[in-house]
Formats: sequence, structure tokens, C-alpha cells
Amino acid sequence: MDLGFEWGFRERALAHLRAVQLRTGGPVRQADVAGFEHEGQRIRLMPTRSGIWKPRQLGAALSFVTTFSGGGVAPYEDVEGPDGLLRYKWQGTDADAADNRALRAAMHAGLPLIYFKGIAKGLYEPIFPVTLVGEEPDQLQFVVALDEVSAGHWEHRNVIDLDTVRRYALRLTKVRVHQPVFRSVVLQAYGCRCALCNLGHTELLDAAHIRPDAEDGEPVVTNGISMCKIHHAAYDTEIIGIRPDHEIRVRGDILDEEDGPTLRHSLQGVHGQRMQLPRQRAAEPSAELLEERWEKFLETA
Repeated sequence: MDLGFEWGFRERALAHLRAVQLRTGGPVRQADVAGFEHEGQRIRLMPTRSGIWKPRQLGAALSFVTTFSGGGVAPYEDVEGPDGLLRYKWQGTDADAADNRALRAAMHAGLPLIYFKGIAKGLYEPIFPVTLVGEEPDQLQFVVALDEVSAGHWEHRNVIDLDTVRRYALRLTKVRVHQPVFRSVVLQAYGCRCALCNLGHTELLDAAHIRPDAEDGEPVVTNGISMCKIHHAAYDTEIIGIRPDHEIRVRGDILDEEDGPTLRHSLQGVHGQRMQLPRQRAAEPSAELLEERWEKFLETA
């Protein structure tokens, strides 16, 4: 394996993927990552048939995928181990299968990989770069590190306090995996539009937590509402509240204020309107969480 070629290929591939995400707003489909060109050849970045992809030009795997389970159990679902690091299952049970050997080659060489996590049918959130730092054959799985610190924790796992490692790994997984996946899932549920003003520019949209993240709000679609950045900020600071029946209310002092067109149209203009709901009923915001958050708004209104 030519490590110089492997690293150069991956650096260009990751740069290409970042550019693709600027266009898509984050999540990607197979077609979005099928057009990477290297030395005059077009090479896809994502697996199409199995969960692991090694282009023929490379000596080690480039990417792996967890498919969307639709609420069920995905065949190769990622899990967090007792140390908080992610695990990724082998392809099948044969350690010497070609796909498993391709991942193992990337692990031994310390090469960066792309993890495509399914968030909807045919839609994936790319998590990258990640590295494989270990293997647990008895559990048919690899150990995935999201940064160099986690990789160092694994390397020195026998001398580092497990609780310290776990706390760090879980915080990192929350930032690198759960938060971007939460945003993508919520935005997809709302058709990539603000539920309050219908703005459709994905780069200007956030997934607002109903129960805040700092209060153990779960990163699930029923605890999220797609909002543009101004409405997200207004919701987080209780300038805007949403009743359990989905009516939008604006705090009284803001309604009485006179400022300019942004205040008049973006904030005062949504008072008394109803938020737009997701296409699927199962993705609608939790009535219990809306009631809980509405009570907080009333305390400041």
C-alpha cells in the first residue's frame, strides 16, 4: 500500500465532501458523492451495496455506512462501548472477509475514513474524519475514534480512568454525531423550511430544542422544531413561545416595541400565527414538551 497516495487521495476526497456539504446543507445522497475526481478518474465516496467501501485505487477502506433503520434495528447499527467510543460491526462474521480486511488495513495504517450515518431513506449525515483504533473480534466489531484525543485514550486505556475517558467520548459523540444528525433529521421532517416563517435556505436553518439540550433534552425529532436562526434565537430567549396547540406568541414588550422592518415582520408578524407541522404525524413536536416549554415562556411574558 502506497501511504503517500492513500493520504493524498483522502485529503482531496474529504475536501470535496466538505464542498458538497456546503451545497446540500449537511446531509448527502449517493448521487451527491459520486462525482469525486482524482487523477482523471471519477470515484464515488460511499458504499452502494455493502456497508464498507474500498475503491479499487486504494489499498484500504475509504468509508463505511450505517443504513437508516426507520425506527427498527439497522443491520450494522453503531453503538457506544463502555468507554463511550463508537463501535462498528464487521461485515458478516468472517474476520477475513474482503470488507473487514479493508477496514483493518485502514486501522493499521491510521488512515482517516468517512462514516456515513443514515438519517432517512437514501439520506446520510457524513461524519469525518474518523479513524479505527482497535478491534474486538469476540464482538465482531471495530472501535471508532472521532478525534486524536479519543484515539490516545484507546491507546492508553489500561492506565487512564475509564469514567474520564467515557465522559470525554460521550461529549465528543454528542457534538460530532448526535447534534448534526439531530439537525438533519429535524430539518428533513419540516421539509427544510422554518416552521415559523417558511424560510427555505438550509444554511440559515437550525434544529431548535423544545426541551433544551442543557436540561437533558433528547436529540429526537419530537423534541425539535426547524427554525431560521433569528426565530431559533428568539425561541431560546423566550421572546417567542409556541402554545401546545401550535399557535405562536410573541412576548408583550416586543409587541409594543417600535424598531424597524426586521422586528415588525420577523417577530411581531408571526404573533398569533400557527407554526407549520411536519409532513408525518410521528415527527410532530411532543405535546408534553410543548406544554413544558410554554409554561417557561409564560413566566417571562
